[in-house]
This record gives sequence, C-alpha cells and structure tokens, in this order.
Amino acid sequence: MRTLGQLAARRKDFDAILLETTGLADPAPIVYTIQTNPKMNEHYKIDSIVCLADAKHLVAHLDEKKPDGAVNEAQSQVAFADQILLNKVDLVTEAEKIALKTRLKSMNKFATIIETERSRAPLGKILNLNSFNIDSILTVDPKFFSEDPEDKLVHRIDLVQSVGVQFAGDLHAQWFNMYMMDLLKQRAADLYRMKGVLSFHGQGKNKFVFQGVHEQINFGPAKEPWKDGEERLNKFVFIGKNLNRDELTKGLMECLHSSETEA
Repeated sequence: MRTLGQLAARRKDFDAILLETTGLADPAPIVYTIQTNPKMNEHYKIDSIVCLADAKHLVAHLDEKKPDGAVNEAQSQVAFADQILLNKVDLVTEAEKIALKTRLKSMNKFATIIETERSRAPLGKILNLNSFNIDSILTVDPKFFSEDPEDKLVHRIDLVQSVGVQFAGDLHAQWFNMYMMDLLKQRAADLYRMKGVLSFHGQGKNKFVFQGVHEQINFGPAKEPWKDGEERLNKFVFIGKNLNRDELTKGLMECLHSSETEA
C-alpha cells in the first residue's frame, strides 16, 4: 500500500501496474485491500486477475491435500482468475493439454485460457481488458445458466467449480439482503467469486449488478436499465468449493417478491 501510494503521484508516468504475488499466494487479500481502501480506490482499479499455470506440474498442485482444511492456493488462483496462462504447453502431450484445459474450465468457466511457452503472452490479451468490471456479468453466455448433467460430476474431479442460477421475477430487497448476509456468514471462505444481475420490486426499470470476493460485495446500478418488453431475469454466478446448484436456486428464489408480501 505504501508503494502504491507513492506511485499515485506519478500516475501519468505509467499505463498500468502488475502485482505479482509470491509463488502460490491467495489473491483475495490484494483484491480486498484495493477495493476497500479509499485511497487505493481513488487512484486504482483492478483490471483483471491473471493466473500463471505450469502445465507440467499443475495437476500435482491442484491435487495437493492441505492440512486441517487449509486453502489449496492453486485451486484458489484458478477460481479467481480472469485469464489463465497455461505455460510450458510444449512439455506436455496434446492429450494432457486437453485434459488440463477441460479441468480448468470445470473449475472456472469464465477464465480465458491462453497457451504459452516460456511465459510469452500477448499483452493485449492480459492488459486493459476491464474484465473485473462489475458489469461483466451482463456478458456471460446464456448457455451457462442451463443445467449441465456434467455439473453433478464436477465434485468428483475438483472441489472448486462454477455454478449459474437464473430465474425470472422481482426480488424482495430485504429478503435478498438477509439471504446474502446469511450465505456469506456461513460460506464466505468457500465462495471465491460471485456475480449477479438483479431485478428488484419497486425499482421500475432500474437493473442492478453485483460482484463479490469472499465476504466483500460491490453493488450498484447497471449501465443500461431494463428495456421495454425485456424479460427480467435474475442471474447469479458462483465460483467456489462444494457448491450445490439446487440449494442455491431454492434459497435465492425464496427471495422473490409475491403479492402476499404486501398483506
């Protein structure tokens, strides 16, 4: 924070700052610090999170069992990533590479996988992408929200997976806030990243979006309101450990506003 504070005075001298963590480090504290510290927020924004994955040794890191339920940092980095540089692809077979990419996609369906050798990646694919933008939920492929039979098998491969929930209707703001507070209180450590687009009762055409990292959530209006005739679909994306689509769907749908609410 001290270094970033000093660099703020020289903001015109550089285009971006790359923060490289040491080895297998959890990126969540860095994200949390920048997003919640007013001085950092005034001068900086998170553009994207890039994970450098060693294709030759990745499986060993993902499968490593941590003592006493500690976080597997390799799984955490994959879950947080917007871009994954799958490095050393020249040291694995084509079949091994395909299996790795399939596994990474099962864990984080939204990350762009970029194959590299000797970490040589085109900067245009990892810089100035604005992929951590709160509105990024609006570009999620609609197919993601349809249940995939493969989802029920994901937990056999990895604890970390991506889950999408979608349903129509207006949410009751108070009920939704209470549900999210309870969910984060109980599962914050398991929920690496969350995104959502929301329709609230009594808010007219206002469309809302949110993005979360563990227990910290940024919430606000979307750039564009609901259009005339547009179906008001609430969409939720969760990336984390041991997620149950049915349980999440049930809990979120219980937050829908109903006519009985007014009684």
